[in-house]
Amino acid sequence: MSTYESILSAASQLTIGERLQLIDDLASSVPDDQPPQLSDMWLEEIKRRSAEIDSGEVKTEEWADIRRRLFSKFGVDRAN
Repeated sequence: MSTYESILSAASQLTIGERLQLIDDLASSVPDDQPPQLSDMWLEEIKRRSAEIDSGEVKTEEWADIRRRLFSKFGVDRAN
């Protein structure tokens, strides 16, 4: 079993709240100059959603508010 597979297996045993915390911590550790490689399908979706925001068709929310709401929903106590 590879290191990745063993880490994934161990992470799968965490509670939902712990997994969300781990996801947040891992995402925060990725340098800003290392964006993910996105498929053409995702790029088109991003363009579509951006156009909806630009036109005022949809209302945005602050990430801190969304994060706090999700952490609260799943019982994570680190919502800051």
